[in-house]
Amino acid sequence: MTPQLQQAIKLLQLNNVELSEYIEEELEKNPLLEKQDSVDQGSDISSQEHESEDAQASKEAQKDDVDSAFNQDYENSDNASVDAKDFDAGSSMADIGAGGNSKFDSTEEPFENRISEEKTLREHLSGQLNVAFSKERDRMIGAFLIDRLDESGYLRDSAEDLSKRFGCSLEQVKNLLVSMKQFDPTGVFAGDLSECLCLQLEERGQLDAPMRILIDNLQMLADHDFKKLADLCGANDTYLMDMVAEVKALNPKPAGLFDHFVVQTAVPDVLMRKLPKNIGGGWRVELNNETLPRVLVNQEYYTKVSENAARSKNKKDREYVTTQLASANWLVRSLEQRAKTILKVSSEIVEQQDAFFNYGIEFLKPLTLKDIAECVEVHESTVSRVTTNKYIGTPRGIFELKFFFSTGIVSQSGIVHSAEAIKARIKSLINEEEPKKVLSDDKIVETLHAEGIDLARRTVAKYREAMHIGSSVQRRKQKKNLESSLLTKGT
Repeated sequence: MTPQLQQAIKLLQLNNVELSEYIEEELEKNPLLEKQDSVDQGSDISSQEHESEDAQASKEAQKDDVDSAFNQDYENSDNASVDAKDFDAGSSMADIGAGGNSKFDSTEEPFENRISEEKTLREHLSGQLNVAFSKERDRMIGAFLIDRLDESGYLRDSAEDLSKRFGCSLEQVKNLLVSMKQFDPTGVFAGDLSECLCLQLEERGQLDAPMRILIDNLQMLADHDFKKLADLCGANDTYLMDMVAEVKALNPKPAGLFDHFVVQTAVPDVLMRKLPKNIGGGWRVELNNETLPRVLVNQEYYTKVSENAARSKNKKDREYVTTQLASANWLVRSLEQRAKTILKVSSEIVEQQDAFFNYGIEFLKPLTLKDIAECVEVHESTVSRVTTNKYIGTPRGIFELKFFFSTGIVSQSGIVHSAEAIKARIKSLINEEEPKKVLSDDKIVETLHAEGIDLARRTVAKYREAMHIGSSVQRRKQKKNLESSLLTKGT
């Protein structure tokens, strides 16, 4: 494989942020390259319209060398369940089954306008970072830590992993985290829910010994086992309920105070929005030009340099100019082909998953890399490269393109159901169950069977456990304890 083909494959694997860094390096090495502002980019490559009813009329075959190169929580608590209308757009479906936002408010407004209306969490934390640390290296590592926050504001990576990833000492990461855990909002950079709550209680001066015991036994609180909790904490019922009230007044997701999209560290490479009905409806899919770098060959500079090289008696000078021109032209062609390929694949995914975008997670259809590869007429490995570590900004949130591929389960009637859609349906059934009629896994199997979904009991149990949902026995115990505590409180 030639270096040029290796470069083309590498470009396809990079997301827009990584591509920008790569382009900056190339601009330094090749004087014939110049960067063009993203606003000047044409729309012929960057956008493409899709009608939800009709597939594209034709698939353009790519036959050049570049194309050949492209041929490879509040854990278990009362607040754990999320209704469809409360879907966290920045969660990347961390809680599968939420079903997405059931309303597409202001869908006519461009996506890029809606994600920057308020100050972002990143901006908020970066401002504090620059004040807290004066050393440039500390600020660099701090910025890296900010990028590692999840949708709740937690830093899930261990200090050891972070030090290895960034190439600094473990002690330096730990020292930075001690300071950054004091940032506003309180609780951000915590490793888990317990630490998040402890940071907030400590700030309020409420983290005494009984409270520490309560925080160490959050599962009992989730199960509403107040009698056992009171014994462990050495507190009477009244004092325990005061402690519980203090905990419930805390914020388990400090990042939730900010725009959902800012918590998402991923930057969308592709954007989509709904088209008005008066022009036919459907979806518009386009590349995110705000983060998509574009380079051009500086022909004027090349003319001057080539004339000087022609007059020069030094053969190496002429060879250098020729080599740099070839390299620059290849890079430009590779970037254009990359853009076309990403757009074609993304557009086909949107077309295939139209029901998901309109109705939610329960309508996510089974999809494989091979399905998309056949539709857009590229190799399966190309689809894999395009969809890895690249994100699409949608009215339902930001998703990795890989999210839309899931295995299918074939019912007796021959209908294929997405595994993720089935998980969503199971969670929906459990969320709607009555306290005195908690659904067993067998009952869930029967309900799904009546809906045309044939699943074994062990599969239902596996899906339920994957979503961190307790068994019917555990859920019945939680509801019983809750009912008992409410009755006690009422008397």
